[in-house]
Amino acid sequence: MISSNDFRPGVTIELDGQVWRVVEFLHVKPGKGAAFVRTKLKSAQTGSVLERTFRAGETVPQAVLEKSTMQHTYKEGDDYIFMDMSSYEEATLTQVQIGSRVKYIKEGMEVNVIRWKEQVIEVELPNTVVLAVTETEPGVKGDTATGGTKPATVETGAQIMVPLFVNIGDRIKIDTRDDAYLGREN
Repeated sequence: MISSNDFRPGVTIELDGQVWRVVEFLHVKPGKGAAFVRTKLKSAQTGSVLERTFRAGETVPQAVLEKSTMQHTYKEGDDYIFMDMSSYEEATLTQVQIGSRVKYIKEGMEVNVIRWKEQVIEVELPNTVVLAVTETEPGVKGDTATGGTKPATVETGAQIMVPLFVNIGDRIKIDTRDDAYLGREN
């Protein structure tokens, strides 16, 4: 159990049979009446946002999440096969369980799999990945002066916007959180 007075961004609680992560909280002490905590919660399963008010000192169950490091070994149809790096057991995850960042997963990549009661809640990818460009318009001499961008497809099939000087075969660094181009790698 956790008290509403101990809420901080990132704290996970169980509410209505789901896991909720505290996004924002505000401890309010009105001039008249009892204090309360106004929160904004985000569902770990669905991503929906809920605003909820708790009495100061009210206790709610804290969600105990289990984090394990797993390595993507291969893809079978629409399923992704991962190996637990501590127990060497294999686990199968679907594209839905992994989420929208599935477009950056390649064989050999290590990810953190977060579970709650044996149910996969979230798959955390590294913040940055280095991938090779497989398809893009060719660059023209002098393009770098304009600072424009063009679409490029990387080896995993993801499409991102890159500067005009990036060519096919270049290895680029990508921020997986916001699909941003960060630079070229050697």
